[in-house]
Amino acid sequence: MNPHTNVAVAEAVVGAGAPAAAVRKLNVSFGSAHVLKDVTLAVPAGRVVGLVGESGSGKSTLGKTLVGINRPTSGEVLIGNTDFTTVHGEARQRMRREVQYIPQDPYSSLSPRRTTGQTLAEALDPRGADPVRHRDAITAALERVKLDPSAADKYPHEFSGGQRQRIAIARALMLQPKLVIADEITSALDVSVQADIIRLLQGMRGTVDSAMLFISHNLAVVQEVCDDVVVMFQGRIVEQGTIDSVYRDPQHEYTRKLLASVPGSPEFTLD
Repeated sequence: MNPHTNVAVAEAVVGAGAPAAAVRKLNVSFGSAHVLKDVTLAVPAGRVVGLVGESGSGKSTLGKTLVGINRPTSGEVLIGNTDFTTVHGEARQRMRREVQYIPQDPYSSLSPRRTTGQTLAEALDPRGADPVRHRDAITAALERVKLDPSAADKYPHEFSGGQRQRIAIARALMLQPKLVIADEITSALDVSVQADIIRLLQGMRGTVDSAMLFISHNLAVVQEVCDDVVVMFQGRIVEQGTIDSVYRDPQHEYTRKLLASVPGSPEFTLD
């Protein structure tokens, strides 16, 4: 049996050690709609895991459950060794800092009245955001995403969409979280800017300890950015494994259809 054909493999991964984050037998319902169904998934530290599937497959619901926006109906959400669903109050707020979320449209999540420096300082110290006191950390964060340190003194409207996305990535990494959730972060960008963000993420692989769950409908981008891939269909994981194993030898019919839908890309031939 090919190891990426059986979702039960994920159970062994979750139980084998302490991944950066994991879910086990996770179910999420909204009213009578059962959106996530017995999802088990581990995101290893230092790796980028792509999460793919059609709209409505449950990708964003899973991401928002990991970050604490959605409450699961049942199952576990593990951040390190701690089940996120069992902590409350200040402990939950502290734990939420271990999981950072990058939205599709960073402009909506960046305050137009705050400079980039103020935004990044707030990520470090929400109660006493001081860009002067945190200047060294802010400079390092901006340089990590290939922005000039002078960006700290500018406001969101002074940046392009791609630059704002870089700022959102920098903010997500400020606290060196266990997990970063990147939710369709290239889909709102034009092709050339997408390529810049892809190159940025490629350059960061292996240099950042945080794990990343990279949610996308673009299989070509996932292949370029990610180490592993997880395929969701109708709220369930139907296939998961390394990029090479799944893309070269997809086992589930739905995965084969997804790969076949990528137009004209020779790297997606299934010979």
